[in-house]
Amino acid sequence: MLASTLMLIALLCAGVLIPVPYSEMSPGPTVNTLGEHDGEPVLQIDGHKTYPTDGHLNMTTVRVTSADFRMNLVEAVYGWLARDAKIVPHDTLYPDGKTEEQSTQENAEEFSQSQESAKVAALKELGVPVKSWVIVSTVVKGTPAEGRLHAGDVIKAVDGTAVKQPSDVAKLVTKHKPGQDVVFTVVPAKEQAAAEKEHKTATRTQDVTITTAASSDSGPKRAIVGISAGTDHTFPFTIDIKLADVGGPSAGLMFALGIYDKLTPGSLTGGKFVAGTGTIDDNGTVGPIGGIDMKTVGARSKGAQYFLTPADNCAAAAKDTPSGLTLVKVKTIGDALDALKDIRSGDTADLPKCTAKG
Repeated sequence: MLASTLMLIALLCAGVLIPVPYSEMSPGPTVNTLGEHDGEPVLQIDGHKTYPTDGHLNMTTVRVTSADFRMNLVEAVYGWLARDAKIVPHDTLYPDGKTEEQSTQENAEEFSQSQESAKVAALKELGVPVKSWVIVSTVVKGTPAEGRLHAGDVIKAVDGTAVKQPSDVAKLVTKHKPGQDVVFTVVPAKEQAAAEKEHKTATRTQDVTITTAASSDSGPKRAIVGISAGTDHTFPFTIDIKLADVGGPSAGLMFALGIYDKLTPGSLTGGKFVAGTGTIDDNGTVGPIGGIDMKTVGARSKGAQYFLTPADNCAAAAKDTPSGLTLVKVKTIGDALDALKDIRSGDTADLPKCTAKG
């Protein structure tokens, strides 16, 4: 008995002292996009008529342990047994040695982009025109573009060929061999910002010649200049999303629905508590996200009755659906609006529900 007791004590000590390469995910805050957060409206719209709303269109989040946190075996076992936590390999959350600061910055950039896409998707669904153009999103330090192009520069053409979407830029650059020149026709970021401030269209362009370099990836070397291209927009009125300490792209769908609700008469929810998640692009396509099981748990714990679920997350979400929560499959913002129509009318028999098969 003494030997067994000592062995048990030794195992417990080992479980507490020995770190394991895992991290924990758990339900994070859920915020009503139609309501307030920290005393101010989440969605603030100026320059266009808005309408009263009711009910909930809640975006959901996942809380994760920090990059520096080292979980022990006892904590990992407890997390594996708990329903409101999920234990995942540390590298899943922080791949390739990514620091918490780097992850936070990346999440902030994705969150900002998701807000822009949510605005565009909602306004397109309403038939409101939005002006878009291709810009330099980032410039990689130490590459040929550094000091030649700048974040926010509007890319009008590459080698004289008009650029209509971000992917056009890479296609045109990689037509060259490393060491060859490529000519960018751009509107400098400062001139573009000044024109937007005065509600004008910037017209003066300049040509910037850059000598390409070879890519550093394995395999055949591609010509690169060291930028990533993105999309910027001009909206016909002001839409601000006020929500701090949240990152990642997964709130896009719920922001878009909140904007749509505020800009249209009547209530999208009919007073019901609807939560959801999903990325969204400018065309209103809903994409998958991570931590779906933690988001459904968090939503239900706050009172959600329905959860708008990206189609690609349906199978995983349906494996362990919280009691009392209906998972609704959506692929586009149009799907979500159709589902909300049924929800507010109470005619939910034909809702596209998630199943274990998707």
